[in-house]
Amino acid sequence: MSEVVAKRWNFGANEVVERSSSLSIREYLNTLISNLDEGDTRPVIPLGHGDPSPFPRFSTDPSAVKAICDAVSSTKYNKYAAASGIPVARKAVAEYLSRDLSYQISPNDVHITSGCLQAIEILISALANPGANILLPRPTYPMYDSRASFSQLEIRYFNLLPENGWDVDLDAVEALADDKTVAMVVVNPCNPCGNVFSRQHLQKIAETACKLGILLIADEVYDHYAFGDKPFVSMAEFAEIVPVVLLGSISKRWFVPGWRLGWMVTLDPHSIMKDSGFAQSLTNVINISTDAATFIQMNSSQ
Repeated sequence: MSEVVAKRWNFGANEVVERSSSLSIREYLNTLISNLDEGDTRPVIPLGHGDPSPFPRFSTDPSAVKAICDAVSSTKYNKYAAASGIPVARKAVAEYLSRDLSYQISPNDVHITSGCLQAIEILISALANPGANILLPRPTYPMYDSRASFSQLEIRYFNLLPENGWDVDLDAVEALADDKTVAMVVVNPCNPCGNVFSRQHLQKIAETACKLGILLIADEVYDHYAFGDKPFVSMAEFAEIVPVVLLGSISKRWFVPGWRLGWMVTLDPHSIMKDSGFAQSLTNVINISTDAATFIQMNSSQ
């Protein structure tokens, strides 16, 4: 036994994983929780985890639950789904997103994912060429940081300006970008700041990304959480200016983060993603990724 223990083994901790994990929201939450004073009897309200479902006032619609039960009991959805999702689910997401747009999204541009997080994983993996960098907002949703770090994609941060209602510092974006910059991320409505970008500011962001020749990643998970006098406008409205990949999910609006259903929509009217080869790279990553549960996809179509 001592010889086995003393033997040199060729596996061990992965430094890339350790570094990437330290940037995740779960790591931040675990650190905060572990530093709570156990002797302090005051109640703690967790604000770091965007899951309303444990609270009775935010229960899932009974019709959605029934649709899931019906899909499972039918036994029609026990099979594998196509890599980008079952056609009826892709069509439903395209129609749902198009309701608030000035044009119709094609179902062929919709890729169903296992939650929005998987969409982030797929997208970052497809972008992570050696030496490439990505522009991330600060502050932001930390999963972009951890996934970019895991894929060894260099991160460059641009600030959101509190004195300007948390608008993007576009001068900083231009200063940070170079010929290795592949994309920038915009989260709207913003997580964690809660602001909603105006149509005018979104257009300026799109024009800046076009000028720099980079992909625009639009995280719109909180699209129906816009309060106040600024209406939500999707970055999809500016796909004529710059190629956009739009990310979303059913988690927040329908209070079902555990159902793990999201989407990634490639908006490329000028075929820039296609002609560059990036669209095929994205498809290739999708083909080696897991699929969202088929019966959940079927429920989303209803």
